[in-house]
Amino acid sequence: MNRISSINKWGAAYRRAAGVVAIALAVLAGGVAVAAGAATAAATGCRVDYKVTSEWQGGFGADVAITNLGDPVSGWTLTWSFATGQRVTQAWNATVTQSGSAVSARDAGYNGAIGTNASVSFGFNGAWTTANPVPTAFSLNGLPCTGAPTATPCAPPSTLPSPSATPSRTPTPTPSTQAPVTVWLAGDSTVANPSSSGACPVGWGNQFGQYLNANATVVNSAVGGRSIQTWLYDPNVTTTKNSAGECVVSPETYSTRWQAMLNSGTGMKAGDYLFIQFGINDGDPNCNRHVGSARYKQLLGVMANAAKQRGARPVFLTPAAAITCSGSTAVGNRGFLTETFDAGAANNVPVIDLHRLSYTLYNRLGLCPNNGDYGSGAVGAFFCNDHTHFEAAGARQIAGVVATALRDQQIGLAAYLR
Repeated sequence: MNRISSINKWGAAYRRAAGVVAIALAVLAGGVAVAAGAATAAATGCRVDYKVTSEWQGGFGADVAITNLGDPVSGWTLTWSFATGQRVTQAWNATVTQSGSAVSARDAGYNGAIGTNASVSFGFNGAWTTANPVPTAFSLNGLPCTGAPTATPCAPPSTLPSPSATPSRTPTPTPSTQAPVTVWLAGDSTVANPSSSGACPVGWGNQFGQYLNANATVVNSAVGGRSIQTWLYDPNVTTTKNSAGECVVSPETYSTRWQAMLNSGTGMKAGDYLFIQFGINDGDPNCNRHVGSARYKQLLGVMANAAKQRGARPVFLTPAAAITCSGSTAVGNRGFLTETFDAGAANNVPVIDLHRLSYTLYNRLGLCPNNGDYGSGAVGAFFCNDHTHFEAAGARQIAGVVATALRDQQIGLAAYLR
């Protein structure tokens, strides 16, 4: 059951409302200049969207989004209280602690800055007993949320620095100065959009856009059930293998989805990004999905070079893991990992090891051990009932892992993260 509460009670961040006024008096005796400063003011305000993304007997998942309506902040702590004894059990994109009913969520470092009118989000799983109402009051950095910008006076400076003492600095780029980019996604069902609203599975590519600012647009061309070859050549991959053991492609004409990306007018352009994630269906021994190791690396190179020729920047990803437990530990279960890294090195393309990052996430969330029931509990809130594909809440967390990797690996698209 999903519930959304948009709570216009937030605060934190200061906006300068009045500039410093300098008054110079020329003193005839010594020509001394005296400066006086006028007080500055700041504005506070924010909005919180608290959304219960899934709920089951005794447990729930939630997303919390913070929109800053005041001056930029460089670090944040959000606090609230649960009314009926709910308890946070796991969290991501924030460090969450709880004492009694009081909850405190602190930024994770990489998402500590919130610009004016910008947003950050985090999520958590929780437990409940009698009821699970949405919190009604929040505070940011110790200040009650007011729901609208309000002025707060600040102490004036004692003296003004001389012009010669003011250090020069390079302006920090802001979203308003960024060139728009498109992020093109090629992959299988773990990346793809759902077939209908709210349907399972939901690929992480469907949730990725919420981590990017307004200057980045996601075009998700991932398709369920595809290997890299069938994605590139649909419907021309046959069920016949050649002497090398590869599925015959006849005619060797690209699929309409790849042709659309290659279109000189409406496809990939300079500054765009192409994310490529396959390796799940490619291990099928039968045609038409089968792809051998050498062929897999070759086709990754073909896609990367096509992007580069258009000025776009390719990024390879290893396939997201399904949930497989070895006792209480989630372990890896996908192939084509070495091939992806080899192709990255050969083509000078960054590789996000989503396979390792995804099962590391499962361990952090405590999804192992489980009783194999993928329709309930924390595992059921993350995965469809096949233990492989994602519910929307799970896809959102995988997308968050990809966003974090962009920062950690200093991939250029990180500049467009919220």
